[in-house]
Parts: sequence; structure tokens; C-alpha cells
Amino acid sequence: MNAEGLESFRDFVDSRSSALLKTAVLLCGGDRHAGEDLLQNALAKAAGRWQRIDEPEAYVRQILYRQQVSRWRLKWRRREVSVAEPPEPGAGTDAATAADLRLVMREALSRLTARQRTVLVLRYFEDLPEADVARLLGCSVGTVRSTTHRSLARLRVLAPELAAVGPHGADDVPSRDFSPVEARP
Repeated sequence: MNAEGLESFRDFVDSRSSALLKTAVLLCGGDRHAGEDLLQNALAKAAGRWQRIDEPEAYVRQILYRQQVSRWRLKWRRREVSVAEPPEPGAGTDAATAADLRLVMREALSRLTARQRTVLVLRYFEDLPEADVARLLGCSVGTVRSTTHRSLARLRVLAPELAAVGPHGADDVPSRDFSPVEARP
């Protein structure tokens, strides 16, 4: 890579690494260290082809998604990680309640399979349509729909306290179960 390409790559990493890291951490079920590893590997792969990449962010995101898919397609089972129970939601300030909900959501996401977590991150965090998710994961749109449905059902079982939270926060309590689909504009 020449000096101009190296400078361009450094600028890209400086400006976009925090957003890419958020996606990587979510893909890894909230495990920041695994997310950092995932992003580092994706950036290393992109650096080798940097001069030939037209849309760098899309290219790096595609590498992230495909690496995560490769991880959950591995034949061996990964070791379970023990974590403490999330705190009970108490009568605290809004910031404390929001933090509690984030902990509950992180715990629930970590208990989903890697495939379920990946589909939810792509659909609701990245806000990709089902067809794009299917293309990225190399499966059919029907598989994305059924995986999304099963993943949301599993989240409702794992974190029933999230059902009391509406799409706009704790002040908006719906009469039915909350799902990320309702949160979309």
C-alpha cells in the first residue's frame, strides 16, 4: 500500500471504527473483546485490498457479517461464559432504568444463538431489509423471516421485563408485547 492509500485507510479507521465496533460487539452478543477481535480481523482483511475498494464501510461491514457467519457455522461448540444475573429493575432515575434495560438486553442477546443474534443485529440495529440480510447471510428471505420470528420470541422469554417497555422508552407502556418491529418508524 502506498503512502496515500495508507493515509486514506488511517482516516477511515479513525472516523468509522467506533460505529463499526458497536456493530461488531452486537454481533458477538455484547462481548466487547470478541467484537474488537472481529473488527480487527475485518480491518486487516480490508487493508490488503484497500486500493481496490470502492465503498470502504460497506466492504468492512460485509466482512464483519461474513466472519460472524463463519464463526457460528463452525462444527465445534464454543464454551459457555458465566455471567452474573442482571439487577432487578428498581425505582430509580431514568438513566438507571435505561442502564438496567441495556444490561437485560445484553444478557438476553448473549443467550441467543449466534445466528439469531446476527439476524437481529442486521435487521434492527443495521436496519437492513430482509432481502439484504438474506443476501449477506447466504440464505433465503423465508429463513431470515423465520429466524427473526424465533429470535424475537426467544428474547421475549429470556427478558420478559422488556415487554413493559414501549418503543420510545419506559414511559410508553403498550398493552401488548414489545418487539423491535414496533420501534421502526
